[in-house]
Amino acid sequence: MDKNFKFRTGRSCVFKNYIHLVFVTKSRRDAITAEMLLRLEDIFRETMTQLEGELIEFGGEDDHVHLMVHCHPKTALSAVVGKLKGKSSYFLRKEFWNDIKDKLWGTHFWSPSYCIVSCGGAPLDIVKAYVENQRKPTPQKNLSRSENFRGRKRNLDKTWKEK
Repeated sequence: MDKNFKFRTGRSCVFKNYIHLVFVTKSRRDAITAEMLLRLEDIFRETMTQLEGELIEFGGEDDHVHLMVHCHPKTALSAVVGKLKGKSSYFLRKEFWNDIKDKLWGTHFWSPSYCIVSCGGAPLDIVKAYVENQRKPTPQKNLSRSENFRGRKRNLDKTWKEK
């Protein structure tokens, strides 16, 4: 992974969509072991690849994990979260059942809630100032030029239709 976090391109867009996610275990129970963290990283990396995204960073403790992912804007973030939590829960229950069965609430591994924060780019104050300082509406002089051009375009359209 290139750590410069460059813009990427899609068919009709340019994007830099980095997301910080936090998942906690059900009832914040200490269910995650070091071995599980390694397995979770593999599961999350594979899932993000399947979603045409990328796992940039991963870390965690015994009751929660942090992920930094890169997503294509066509992918709904709720779908990303659902796939990551669903697949990881399935494989953890399948592969580490004896380690976690006493720490689960029923068969649920993750809490239904999650934290999602967009990250990267400029600080919010700079973005806010940039948006506030955009050009004002077109001056009257340019507006009249636009009107003249629009009239020429109509005439061109009539000429074309007559042929």
